[in-house]
Amino acid sequence: MLPRRIDIIKKIVENVGDKEIIVSNIGIPSKELYYVKDRERNFYMLGSMGLASSIGLGLALNCKDKVIVIDGDGSILMNLGSLSTIGYTNPKNYILVIVDNSSYGSTGNQKTQTSKNTNLEIVAKGCGLEAVTTYTLEEFEKEFKKSLKENKCRVIIAKAIPYNEKCPNIEIPPVVLKYRFMEALKK
Repeated sequence: MLPRRIDIIKKIVENVGDKEIIVSNIGIPSKELYYVKDRERNFYMLGSMGLASSIGLGLALNCKDKVIVIDGDGSILMNLGSLSTIGYTNPKNYILVIVDNSSYGSTGNQKTQTSKNTNLEIVAKGCGLEAVTTYTLEEFEKEFKKSLKENKCRVIIAKAIPYNEKCPNIEIPPVVLKYRFMEALKK
């Protein structure tokens, strides 16, 4: 049975420590991450669809800590060039988790192309990335734990149902989140 995005986010949070950096996709995924566990090393995308993977790449290329990006199929489709750049630069501390619910979850669950003709695992592999698709929460957790232990760039496409957890808005002002995150990276 396909999991919900919030359950995938819970597994990510359960398996990271204090040093890992998490960058979360725009909209509801960021609200879900904030709801599950707010951390100073979480970077919440609040206004730029399609850029979480690129922001995570910039962080991975400029720090030694493991960088985990929680992105969505719709955002990846909007910025497919990021996969090519990630494959080209191949940072060993980068894990891209694409929650593929075949929908634009933050805008009403309209279907994306992954519901019909686009296979993100094949696209990622075509960009030179090591990629795997998971269909259950157990498969995802196994692949995610493996990725945390390895010193290599990986993409996990986590198939999920289109579902948005009812979460409160992020209560911290964006400018405070930015400076809090920047200070956390200095530690």
